[in-house]
Amino acid sequence: MANAVIIIILVTLVSIAVVRIYRTVRYGGSCCSGGGPVEKKIQVKDRNRANYPFNYRLKVGGMVCSGCVRKVENAFNSDGELWAEADLEHKEVRVLSKRVMDRTEFAELLKGTSYTLLEVL
Repeated sequence: MANAVIIIILVTLVSIAVVRIYRTVRYGGSCCSGGGPVEKKIQVKDRNRANYPFNYRLKVGGMVCSGCVRKVENAFNSDGELWAEADLEHKEVRVLSKRVMDRTEFAELLKGTSYTLLEVL
């Protein structure tokens, strides 16, 4: 009887491990994906840097993986007049803008995410 219980526990643990490995291989190892598909990257339509006269560097808290980088970039790129590129290593986001922006506008764009605007450099 004890052997049957041990076998059931081992089979359960192996099954959980196999499912986790499958999800990691299929969807990536992002902490943000939750085991599901990673959010699609929002592409900026206007890729001419000359059309973005204002340049900002932001410190953003909470970014820990490539999925976080994508979510932060998407938050800014969804605006239509911004082009964001996040740097995970330095926890910074470089934002090119077609208009003058202030700290509250940047914070508002991040409001729907779990990331925090720490500083505008």
